[in-house]
Parts: sequence; C-alpha cells; structure tokens
Amino acid sequence: MDHFSIKDRTQNIEKEILKSNACLVVNSKGRRKKEISDDLRTDFQKDRDRILHSNAFNRLKEKTQVFLVPCGDHYITRLTHSLEVSQISRTVARGLKLNEDLVEAIALGHDIGHSPFGHAGEEVLNDVCPHGFSHAENGVRVVNFLENHGKGLNLTYEVIDGIRCHSFGGKISETLEGRLVSVCDKVAYVNHDIDDAVRAGIISKDSLPQNCIRILGSSKSERISTVVRSIIENSDDDIKMSSEIGEAQNELRNYMFSDVYYSDQVQSEQDKARNIVKMMYKYYKLHNSKLPEFYKQIAKEFDIDRAICDYISGMSDIYITEQYIDFFVPKLLGI
Repeated sequence: MDHFSIKDRTQNIEKEILKSNACLVVNSKGRRKKEISDDLRTDFQKDRDRILHSNAFNRLKEKTQVFLVPCGDHYITRLTHSLEVSQISRTVARGLKLNEDLVEAIALGHDIGHSPFGHAGEEVLNDVCPHGFSHAENGVRVVNFLENHGKGLNLTYEVIDGIRCHSFGGKISETLEGRLVSVCDKVAYVNHDIDDAVRAGIISKDSLPQNCIRILGSSKSERISTVVRSIIENSDDDIKMSSEIGEAQNELRNYMFSDVYYSDQVQSEQDKARNIVKMMYKYYKLHNSKLPEFYKQIAKEFDIDRAICDYISGMSDIYITEQYIDFFVPKLLGI
C-alpha cells in the first residue's frame, strides 16, 4: 500500500486521462468557505454527495416535469429527470475525457431550484415577486443559502456555475462540463417527455416528425444513443453535434413545444397550477404569521417577498396543493 490517499489517486488519474481543456479538480476555484479536506473524495465528489443528500434534491421526487399530478407510476418527475441527465452527461463526459465527477454534480443539482409545477410555477413567481424568479438562479440560492438551515452546501465555484448556467437562453458555463450538462438536459427532457405525452394520449408515435425519427431513431433509447454518439464525435473546444443530428434534435424539440408543452390539454392544467401558486403567494403576503420560523427570519433580514418566494419555491406539487385546499377549499362538516 503506497502513501497516496484515494483522493490523491483520483486526482492523479484525472491528470493522466482527461483532456487539456477539461476541468481538473485540483484547478477548481474552490469554495466560498474553506474546509478541511478528507482523503477519500475530491471536492467535486463531495459536492455530488451533498446535493444527493440534500432536502431540496429529495423534494424533486414530488415535483412533476410536464404533466401535473399524473395518474400512474411511470411519468417523469424532476428527480428521475435529474438522474437521466446525470447518466447521459456522464456517458458523454467519459467519451470526451471530461471530468465525470463535475458533470455528475452539476447534473444532479441543475434543477434543484425548481418551483412546484415546473415552468408554470416559475412564471408565476417571476411575475408576482418583485425580485423576479428563475429556477436556475434559485438553484444557486438553494445551495448557497437555503439548504442546511441557512448555511448552504458550500459547493465549489464550478458546480455552482454549472447550476446557474444550465438553462436554455441563459448564461454560458465557464466549463465544458457545465456546457455539456446544459445540452444533455435538453436531450433528456425532449425524449422522455415524448414517452409521457404518448402515455397521456396527447400525441401518438406516428405523429412524431418522421424526418427526425429517420435520423435519430424510433425509440427513446435509439434517439439518445444517436445524439450522444454525435456529441462525442463532434465536440472539441465546445459541445456540439453534427449539423444533421443537431437540426433533427431541434426540430423534434420544436415539435414538443408546439404539440405537447403548449397543447390545450397541458396548458389547461397548468393554468390551474398557476392559480394555486398565485393564490398561495397572496395568502402568505396577507398572513405573514403562517410562515415557518426560518422564513420569518428571512423576511426580517431581507423582506417578506423574498421569504415567501423562498418558501413557495421549495414546496412540492403535492404540498402546495394540500396547503391550497386547506386554506381555500371549504371543509365538509359532519352532521
């Protein structure tokens, strides 16, 4: 047995096998608060574990992806989505010789700041809260402050950067690993949402754009494999696919927006969800005393809108619905 720790070996392996433009953990910009390191895990591995064991990550199992309060065990939740993004991202990272530990931490944490009811809830909070709201920036607030009773998770700069920059149309991550997760996020949700939409009867497999199916594959597994292979074969200084695969992926994504995400069936349910979030925000604005003590303290240190937004954004779909029923739906009295 030599004198190197397990962490030392991992860091040496990174130096030996990863690409020159990969993010080595020894080159990390570090944490906001310095910590005593251990001899088992690298900093990126510790970040992954902190996210995995956090309350916010655990609540993702009751935050749905597209279909609100679905009946059935097989619909995707934010938790299963995050696991899929992690697996796809790790496969690509290994093929590109990027830092798999960093990719895994970012992927597991990328949606940790999502509000209840997904983007419908996000839109409402952005409208009603004077501070604005985006799930990516809120993810940073969760890991920097809200988790661990106001202490945060004290993650490394690179993981926080990846969480902040994963969302489409937002900032671009400083690391290739962060940019990789952003791409794989879209690959994951487009393909698993197809299965959910077919299961819900919103679309049929035959209605999918046949040009995309011909290029990418007829099944979820085939399409993901095609895109993963293309990313590995075409990425160097940036994360990209071939023009043919990229165009087919974008066309399929556009189809999902027009025929699924913005469909009357989905939007009608999301309108109900938007109303729940809006009404709960108004309720707590009028009844500050109903907030838990932790959020009352936030109200004192920041303001009441910040506290309400923090509280509601952390709720699961089920919990906010139960709260809404408790506060706004009359209870039947036994006679």
